[in-house]
Amino acid sequence: MNKLTKIKSKAVVLKSKDVDTDQIIPARFLTTTSKKGLGKHLFHDWRYNEDGTDDPNFILNKNDNEGSEILIAGNNFGCGSSREHAPWALLDYGIKVVISSKIADIFKGNSLKNGLLPIVVTEDILSMLMDIPRPYLSICIEKSELTLPNNEIFQYEIDEFSKYCLIEGIDQLGYLKRNINLIEKFEEKRLWTP
Repeated sequence: MNKLTKIKSKAVVLKSKDVDTDQIIPARFLTTTSKKGLGKHLFHDWRYNEDGTDDPNFILNKNDNEGSEILIAGNNFGCGSSREHAPWALLDYGIKVVISSKIADIFKGNSLKNGLLPIVVTEDILSMLMDIPRPYLSICIEKSELTLPNNEIFQYEIDEFSKYCLIEGIDQLGYLKRNINLIEKFEEKRLWTP
């Protein structure tokens, strides 16, 4: 995982609501345990025509969206079945942040565990962002702040452990490995056994 401290990027606006994990990455691409290469299947059924060519009308296929690290999506993003491949596909594509007025709990948890920052904003802020083509946003993970195009600062919610892991570029296992000495000392001193 890469360290995530600050992001400044134009955003891709996906106006669809209720985007489920099967739309993010269809089930037929879940045969791998590797994160690499999943980005090419991100939104596969929307992104490509039946013959495999790019659908020029889909937002990710428009040249001015290349390199965007932020995805703004309609309400209820990431609903549906739990699949870690959904945040993997977004990350492999280059998306580091997903913003919506509602993000499904399981998708949110999977995202934070894999280095993707989910930000929940108010309906008013989402509506404003949806009306701006390619809004430029700035995010400070350390302060939990999203700076909007009008320079207004929105304080988003994130638990301290997830924030720490994003900033340090580690997952839960990485956190445990980083603290292995403390764990071993505790186990040496304990008087009981499980």
